[in-house]
Amino acid sequence: MDLSQNTALGTGGSGGNGMLAAAVNDTAAATAVDDPKQNLNQVINSIQKTLGLLHQLYLTVSSFNTASQLPLLQRLNGLVTELDNMVKLSEKCNIQVPMEVLNLIDDGKNPDEFTRDVINSCIVKNQVTKGKTDAFKSLRKHLLEELEQTFPDEVESYREIRAMSAAEAKRLAQAQSSLPNGDVKVKAEL
Repeated sequence: MDLSQNTALGTGGSGGNGMLAAAVNDTAAATAVDDPKQNLNQVINSIQKTLGLLHQLYLTVSSFNTASQLPLLQRLNGLVTELDNMVKLSEKCNIQVPMEVLNLIDDGKNPDEFTRDVINSCIVKNQVTKGKTDAFKSLRKHLLEELEQTFPDEVESYREIRAMSAAEAKRLAQAQSSLPNGDVKVKAEL
């Protein structure tokens, strides 16, 4: 492995123990703004660095001899330092993973199954809700037809009142969403 590979994996410049890169990460973490996306990216980078250190440790252990004891200890120290750094960075992240996803991963299954099941469940609930809404619309229509046959004058006044209240609600909604210069307010996305 050349010096550029060692530097990329955070093991160059300090005898291969990863201490130089960890110090840089600590400084960056201390000056970082509490941006959730940036915090998550720092944790992801730390995980990737830890995987690189584990690979180096594997190579050192697989070809172990007495002369490689010092590099082995240095790599172990680097791994411990990076794991400590990862724990510190992860404390800034507030990520909630459903237990069902973790159970699927423990069972050796794809966590996308959980997403698929949640979406299918939402589709089923949406269809049930739509069915109820359609049933109420049908009931309302049927009731209005029956009432119109029995009480035509009252139904006519009801429809006039409904039309006036709908027009008033629309006017209020437009008044609330327009600015003094005539532009329309746009809701900011969260």
